[in-house]
Amino acid sequence: MKSIALAIEERSPQGIAGGIARLITTGELAPGDRLPTVRDLAADLGVSPATVSHAWQRLSSTGLITSRGRSGSFVRAMPREWMPRRYRGMDGSHDAPLDLSRGTPDPALLPALGPAISRIGARADTSSYMQLPDIPELHDLLRDTWPSPVESITVTNGALDAIDRALTSLVRFGDRVIVEHPTFPPFLDLLEHHGLDTVEVPVDAEGMRPDALAAALRSNPAVVLLQPRAHNPTGASITLERAKQLAFVLYRSRTAENALVIEDDHSGAISMAPEVTLATWLPERVLHVRSFSKSHGPDLRIGALGGPRALVDKVVARRLLGPGWTSRMTQALLFELLTDPVSVAEVDSARDTYAQRQRSMATALRDHGVDAWAGDGINTWLAVADERSAIVRLTAAGIRVAPGRPFLVTGDAPGGHIRVTVGVARDDHAMIAQALAEAVRA
Repeated sequence: MKSIALAIEERSPQGIAGGIARLITTGELAPGDRLPTVRDLAADLGVSPATVSHAWQRLSSTGLITSRGRSGSFVRAMPREWMPRRYRGMDGSHDAPLDLSRGTPDPALLPALGPAISRIGARADTSSYMQLPDIPELHDLLRDTWPSPVESITVTNGALDAIDRALTSLVRFGDRVIVEHPTFPPFLDLLEHHGLDTVEVPVDAEGMRPDALAAALRSNPAVVLLQPRAHNPTGASITLERAKQLAFVLYRSRTAENALVIEDDHSGAISMAPEVTLATWLPERVLHVRSFSKSHGPDLRIGALGGPRALVDKVVARRLLGPGWTSRMTQALLFELLTDPVSVAEVDSARDTYAQRQRSMATALRDHGVDAWAGDGINTWLAVADERSAIVRLTAAGIRVAPGRPFLVTGDAPGGHIRVTVGVARDDHAMIAQALAEAVRA
């Protein structure tokens, strides 16, 4: 303890945190090393315990140390955890014979990239900084297939990139954002990063509930963030009638008359539900995001953002000061995949296969007494008697699922939930359903 105290030159919270950080960076404090207690270090330094406690909070918030309750504080095994908070524990880092936790598509159902790569040739110009951000043929195709008439479109590095850049350009610290409950965990991390307050609205089998949205709009939000199809984690898709109801609620609100809507259509090409967007009724207030990660490959990192020109132009202008644009070579590759008959047929087949797997799993679960329905996309959401017990039981059975808590805005009802990526369960649905049913009741 004395050696740690000697390394600290300044006795302020920032100085103490800086001294400890230097010891960790140089390796003098190794991953897993136990740190002195707050009171012991305060006594060695001649400062108050509150001063050391503030330093510990700084180190913990940057990911350098971790607290284990009464056991004390320790240097993290990984000095800096790059994974956002709600992603932790959902990364599939623990091996399991059957991993249904990741929320990613079945690799066997992605379209083959080789033929498309061989065709792009001179179409992908990699030598210029000054050309338009989007290649014209992809831009025109996106406009022609957008779910409603749109003023402006720009290509982005996936859906989260589009949402992040929209928030950066269009909201202010402390603004309120309405989100679905449950919702995609990275949304919550992203909103927290931007200093935004979340207001939750529950979803049912047809999406965000209009009555709950009307109540939430009284909080004067700046943004409503929703998933129109294959909602992650529940698999719900908004019906046309529900979309019309939500648009009407927004239109009538006097406390949210300037609120923007950001729609994340992350699973579009593998969704069985018809395309839907609130821009059909509120074109001047909706930014619609399309992603091709689930349908064409997560590592392509490509999506598109469309909406009113004044809003999209702000995103494009800000992006030019950073990465500039999405690789035109990747854009050319996506264009080939979206227009080649063989690739289109492969994606259509994948959509049908995911739907069949959803139906088979839902039927098998109902056979085992679990109230389940076939969701859209690749995920399903199950209520469990006890979340921890359910995950432990499934792990023992060689099945990994995602815990429900990271998907929740605040708290949870007694028991809990699990998210199951049934889209990657190729067979043995009866066996998986039996294990899930036992876990649900554990």
